[in-house]
Amino acid sequence: MSYAQLSHNAREIVAKFTLATSQEVELGSDWYQSADRIASRIAGKYGLSPYTVTGIIAALSPNNEWSRNIIDAEALCKVFRAHGTSKDLLRTKVCTFDPNKKMAVTMLALPAMMPHQILTGPKRMEFYNCIIRPELDDVCIDGHAYSVWLGLRVPTHKTPHIGKKLRAQIKQDYRDACCFINEELGCDYCAAQIQAITWVTHKRIYS
Repeated sequence: MSYAQLSHNAREIVAKFTLATSQEVELGSDWYQSADRIASRIAGKYGLSPYTVTGIIAALSPNNEWSRNIIDAEALCKVFRAHGTSKDLLRTKVCTFDPNKKMAVTMLALPAMMPHQILTGPKRMEFYNCIIRPELDDVCIDGHAYSVWLGLRVPTHKTPHIGKKLRAQIKQDYRDACCFINEELGCDYCAAQIQAITWVTHKRIYS
């Protein structure tokens, strides 16, 4: 794909990628794989499925810093493995909204169901897919990813509702940007890695 074939917004993604430091490229390239390894480690520690742990992480992710997200997910798994009841799990402190915690507790209470059958909200589902179902080539569109795509700094609390049609367009622009970058650099990034690299870079620039 040539640069001329890219949409304006796909070019904004490419532009943000060019501002990434070598460290940010490495961090972003490994971000979802690292998250998968963390989820697998927690799963092994508490005798749970990696899919369940990843679903819990995704459920607890809205408005939750990544480091805290992992702490919260492991806390729920620990209480569950100690034979805690649903009430015990719901009393466990996590740094996200109660409906998100209830969703995570449901995954522990219904282990026969796959997390993607329980998760609601496109961002949570995308996050889950990028971590543990990379074959789907999904892209996680949160407020930072939207800002990168737009080429402007939009505070996350001012991110507009991203409807189904716009979300599909943003994802396609990330995939197109990824294709262009791969052809230009002779790399084999996936779209989720480009999203993660530009996300890390965007946060550094505007933090």
